[in-house]
Amino acid sequence: MQAWQYTGDNVPIALNEVQEPSVGPGDVLIRVMAAGICHSDVGFLDGTISSLLGSRPITLGHESAGVVAALGARASGFHVGDRVAVRSAIEGPGCGRDGGFQKLVAAQSELLVRIPDEVAWDQAAVSTDAGGTAYRAVITRGEVKAGDKVGIIGMGGLGSLAVQMARGVGADVYVAEINPALHDYARELGVTAVSTGLADFRDVGLNVIVDFAGFGTTTADAIDVVAEFGRVVQVGLGHNHGTLNLMNLTVKQVTLLGSLGGSNQDNASVLRMMADGLLTSRTTIIGFDEIGEALDKLQQGVALGRLVALYP
Repeated sequence: MQAWQYTGDNVPIALNEVQEPSVGPGDVLIRVMAAGICHSDVGFLDGTISSLLGSRPITLGHESAGVVAALGARASGFHVGDRVAVRSAIEGPGCGRDGGFQKLVAAQSELLVRIPDEVAWDQAAVSTDAGGTAYRAVITRGEVKAGDKVGIIGMGGLGSLAVQMARGVGADVYVAEINPALHDYARELGVTAVSTGLADFRDVGLNVIVDFAGFGTTTADAIDVVAEFGRVVQVGLGHNHGTLNLMNLTVKQVTLLGSLGGSNQDNASVLRMMADGLLTSRTTIIGFDEIGEALDKLQQGVALGRLVALYP
């Protein structure tokens, strides 16, 4: 069986021959139907976050969806033939163990989430990380509700999903996106306003701001712009450090929250929104053989949409 593997920092991903995975007592063997390509995969390859990987070499691919092919002795709650998404987790496939850039994956049963029949494979794969991460930031941590005024920093794969989630619960959404080429897409999703800088929304009275960029200055802008008693949710980690105006943070009594990944419940909620037609990821479909090339494009910033490999 072939697998796209990380073999070392700053080394291109390698297509290697590997053995089919063995299934532990609590595992489920999954025939992968779709695997998303994520900026985190680039971070593994360039060494930024490779310390999180469970072994070397290791098959990447932490956004996986497929069909149950076999069950371990203690795995329960699923049957052969079930459509499942593998919720992205540090201990899970693509990080702690071999992931979805191979056609069979052994995943911990507790990470699996059922996929509604209405959800296509590419959308299901995206739900496991991009979808769950955005949902946790906007709904679970940000507590966005109808009538809120919400600022979204960054209109990439996560930000565009976050816009739809906030709009889906009845919030007014304001997007700060430095790339003007993405502004029309934001308008298509029904945002109230879009600009290249968050400061343009200083007088709006944003109740919640979610920062999917995390370049330090973006977080500082969010603290300055958010309304009194507002919440700022930090997701992006473009830079590890930033300088904040502590006077504004304190005087306005702002709540600053970190948000990482999502839970099974978050992932299931995303899949339900997809099934109900409330949420769609703008994906670019590729084949298994194109994963290496796709990672190069993602690293160079020339990839279009959320890249997802569909397997025959």
